[in-house]
Amino acid sequence: MNDLASAASIVPAGERPERQRKPDWIRVKAPTSQGYGETRKLMRDLNLNTVCEEAACPNIGECWTKKHATVMILGDVCTRACAFCNVKTGMPRSVDPLEPEHVAIAAAKLGLEHIVITSVDRDDLPDGGAGQFVKVIEALRRNTPGTTIEILTPDFRGKMRPAVEAIVAAGPDVYNHNLETVPRLYPTIRPGARYYASLRLLEEVKHHDPLIFTKSGVMLGLGEARLEVHQVMDDMRTVGIDFLTMGQYLQPTPKHTKVIEFVTPKAFDAYGSIARAKGFLQVAASPLTRSSYHAGDDFKQMRAARQAQADRAAGRD
Repeated sequence: MNDLASAASIVPAGERPERQRKPDWIRVKAPTSQGYGETRKLMRDLNLNTVCEEAACPNIGECWTKKHATVMILGDVCTRACAFCNVKTGMPRSVDPLEPEHVAIAAAKLGLEHIVITSVDRDDLPDGGAGQFVKVIEALRRNTPGTTIEILTPDFRGKMRPAVEAIVAAGPDVYNHNLETVPRLYPTIRPGARYYASLRLLEEVKHHDPLIFTKSGVMLGLGEARLEVHQVMDDMRTVGIDFLTMGQYLQPTPKHTKVIEFVTPKAFDAYGSIARAKGFLQVAASPLTRSSYHAGDDFKQMRAARQAQADRAAGRD
């Protein structure tokens, strides 16, 4: 039986297994450290949202203890309703004009060398929220010029080209947009998005700035087949994506799509090896990998890998 035929996601929804118990390798300790408490208080004081909380990230205890937080701009209510996502859905409030400066203040107080900025989908805004990304990048450049900036944007449905052009012109160091899963699963997992539109977005980023680092990620355990994952890697490399992240999907609540499989650490290692062989500058693949997990360290390694490539091409190795 081939991979596609054996993919668990083709089983009718009513016949899928009940919510699975997490294996030992996916369990993490509850956050209790002083650093966690201080980071949480700072986010509250500045009225900032974080994807760490809103998406119920399993790494929040580790990251916040180190005072690493991923800020989620444009509010905490999303205009989409993806089957995997724990962020609230509905009609968002107006954009906070103080948010860019508050993000910069948080970066300074946390002493961040690298910051990741993401957002909810804002299909209600004329520019999809791109202007707020630009303002946040500009505020960070003014207030913490030594901080490298990574953004994780939505797909800006129907507004992609002007949105990407404006954001790339603002000069982030890394532009991330997650494909999330394989094309076959988009109708059920990302019904408001289109796989090839997301690929085009990342291609457009490179068109405007060939030197910017691009990044994308996928979740495993949704019923995808091995060969489908390999094809996603090839598609990513076709549009020049530099950095691939791969992590285990975890069901946030009983109403969200079920985990079809808990992918083993060994299988993640195998996917990582294949991705590196396909030419990604940086690969992070493990059950607990998330888009912003260890993002600062990964950025340094990716930048060093590009420099090493340039040195080899120039005969300086």
